[in-house]
Amino acid sequence: MSDDLPAAARRFQETLNSKGIDRAVRVMPDTTRTSIEAAAAIGCDVGQIAKSLIFRGKRSSRAVLVIASGANRVDEKAVKTLIGEKIGKADADFVKAATGYSIGGVPPFGHDQAPIVVIDQDLMELPEIWAAGGTPFAVFPISPDELVGATQGRVADIAKAST
Repeated sequence: MSDDLPAAARRFQETLNSKGIDRAVRVMPDTTRTSIEAAAAIGCDVGQIAKSLIFRGKRSSRAVLVIASGANRVDEKAVKTLIGEKIGKADADFVKAATGYSIGGVPPFGHDQAPIVVIDQDLMELPEIWAAGGTPFAVFPISPDELVGATQGRVADIAKAST
């Protein structure tokens, strides 16, 4: 673990280590806040970005983490069908309280409160994907199988059809 990582990225690196995932958080010189920015900074296809989107269960107020391919929009109705309740937008305060991380740097696991996790099946087709590593400048590579194992997420077709 590198001591030169920002505190939130270092905390997430510790989470990777504790889960036995031999991957390193990398701090990029340019922002990785959006899927397009992350793909440009990493030099990969936008579809290889595993974006962590936090929603709020309308009935339960529980955090719902949707890990989607950067190339896809989320079909909220499909997520509702999977988890049994409607989801709504989560504001920055809710995201920070639920995950311990700020929007733009939310990693796919290691959150303060365990969310309901749904993973975009399109990510399963790729040999390696990239996700946020705790800050809007930090990323890390992971295999789809490692992602499913670390999150215990449910893999499903949650991509919104193009119109």
